[in-house]
Amino acid sequence: MDFYTIVKYLFLGIFQGFTEPIPISSSGHLVLAQHFLGIEEPGLTFEILVNTASLFAVLLVYREDIWRLIVNGLGYFKEKTPENKRDFHFIVYLIIGTIPAGVIGIVFGDVIEEHLSSVVTIGITLIITGTALWLIRNLRGSKNDGDLNAKDALIIGLAQAVALIPGISRSGATIVAAMARGMKAETALRYSFLLYIPVSFGVMLLGIKDLIEAPPAASMTVPYVLAFLGSLIASYFSLKWFMNIMVRGNLKYFAFYCLIVGLLVVMFI
Repeated sequence: MDFYTIVKYLFLGIFQGFTEPIPISSSGHLVLAQHFLGIEEPGLTFEILVNTASLFAVLLVYREDIWRLIVNGLGYFKEKTPENKRDFHFIVYLIIGTIPAGVIGIVFGDVIEEHLSSVVTIGITLIITGTALWLIRNLRGSKNDGDLNAKDALIIGLAQAVALIPGISRSGATIVAAMARGMKAETALRYSFLLYIPVSFGVMLLGIKDLIEAPPAASMTVPYVLAFLGSLIASYFSLKWFMNIMVRGNLKYFAFYCLIVGLLVVMFI
């Protein structure tokens, strides 16, 4: 195994991990990195691997919220306390919010990947992402976890489905939709990343068949392990960093970044 291959996969793992939680589109940036740096497409197996690492990072960061939802959600069937009711309904709204991306991904996933993954398309969608972030940059909602409803969940779920298009940030789209629906920044962020969990699990489960049918070569074990660890660590610290940014209300910087990168891509490709 040559040193360049190890460095390449480690870089891609860290790069994907860092860009996954923040609203700049990790999928779009991977395509741009491959295009401008001349890095070949690492393949579906690699994509599933690094996305799973990001999933583990999200589970780690939100472990207390997840455990509370499980305990109170199940507890609702025994005792309908206000806390149990709030968390049970939150779980229901996560399920509702997951449906649009699941359905559209299954039905149109191949079409999106084939026709909407060009560099120019990513430039345009980054501009859209940046514009959306700019429009909601000053919103300060009032909705907490217990104030959500099915309409909120459906709208945010549809936003997540739109983010199947490379260049449309998943976290950006869901946070924009959530804040536009009047959620507090903390609630919008938590709902966005808890919504990421079932979708990411679905991708991982669907990818198991491909991993079984086309396992990576034994010679790729070290690069893949390093990429997984790089993505896991980068995703964890990137998410913690982004949580602090959300508290301070500094989404405008991500808006500037997406607009500038998107414009440069469209102008010079």
